[in-house]
Amino acid sequence: MFYWFLKWIAIGPVLRVLFRPQVEGAENVPVDGPAILASNHLSYADWLFMPLTLARRVTFVAKAEYFNTPGIKGWFQKQFFRGSGQVPIDRAGASAAEGALSAAKRILERGDLFGIYPEGTRSHDGKLYRGKTGVARLALETKVPVVPIAVVGTDVVAPPGKKFGSFTRPVVRFGKPLDFSRYEGMENDRYILRSITDEIMYEIMRLSGQEYVDMYATRAKEESKKADSSAEADPAEHKKAS
Repeated sequence: MFYWFLKWIAIGPVLRVLFRPQVEGAENVPVDGPAILASNHLSYADWLFMPLTLARRVTFVAKAEYFNTPGIKGWFQKQFFRGSGQVPIDRAGASAAEGALSAAKRILERGDLFGIYPEGTRSHDGKLYRGKTGVARLALETKVPVVPIAVVGTDVVAPPGKKFGSFTRPVVRFGKPLDFSRYEGMENDRYILRSITDEIMYEIMRLSGQEYVDMYATRAKEESKKADSSAEADPAEHKKAS
């Protein structure tokens, strides 16, 4: 109930009036039944604008810290994230991927839509990075279609490291559902999982127009930070190198 209150009464109308998000291909999302919505990830605002363009509820997994912060603030935060369609997952342990997979399966078994960011984290520079194979494994084990999605412009509304940037009209593009039933029974084959993931990422790239980098986003962020630290430590050397 709180989800629909936020979407249609509290937050949704404000976002629609202020930003007037554009939607393309929403007819590609099934009107009922389970589906995986695989999107690029430019900003924390992605999970606000993408579900806003659909009549159905979309559920994501979110880090457990949003749900177990102590005090009154923590209680309100927990209610907000749970009510807005998030389920908690502990990303610190080695079993984080399994926990996310189990949570996703429960959502899909209910016949709902599950939203996932195959890159695993937000892009720090607007490029599209290598997808993690969890989305492929989930698709094979649950036998549900994957709808590729591109969200464009949210990094202008809320750039990385900032709560708010500037006004623009975000665009949400839904691609045609991808069917991977031809790989049934191969969910433990890592080459098949990589092939499926790459196919999904290619469709996201085609929809978003982003430059693709065949590297995990987390590694790219680490290398970018190291380069920045090196430049700060020795600006003269960095200037010479550039």
